[in-house]
Amino acid sequence: MSDRIEPSPAVVSRLGAIAASLPASVEEDAWTGVRWRVRGRTFAHVLVAQRPYASAYLDATGLSGPATTLTFHASGDELLALTHAGPPYYKPPWSPTVVGMVLADDTDWIEVAELLVESYRLLAPARLVRLLDGT
Repeated sequence: MSDRIEPSPAVVSRLGAIAASLPASVEEDAWTGVRWRVRGRTFAHVLVAQRPYASAYLDATGLSGPATTLTFHASGDELLALTHAGPPYYKPPWSPTVVGMVLADDTDWIEVAELLVESYRLLAPARLVRLLDGT
């Protein structure tokens, strides 16, 4: 069996910088990759989808080889738009509110930041969302 590929430190650092700006956000190693949580709820998870590890993620992307993927939560119109947008987005089958995104050299990091903040808003307690909004 081959060694598991982990997300690059540069990608983890970029995502970590975004998450660090969110109240009570915690970064931790996940079963594979790294996840960011608020009050025990995962609002973002980055990993390398690969065989034989995390192959369900790879199957969901429709790609054949290893791919760095980010999952996050969305709702309403944003969820509908992202799940029908096509690459780099994909819809994992294991949760109705989780959306996946394949990260690549041309990733729009401003968009990633917006998506992570919205995911955080969906899962954070109202008090922390008010802190984020400055109210």
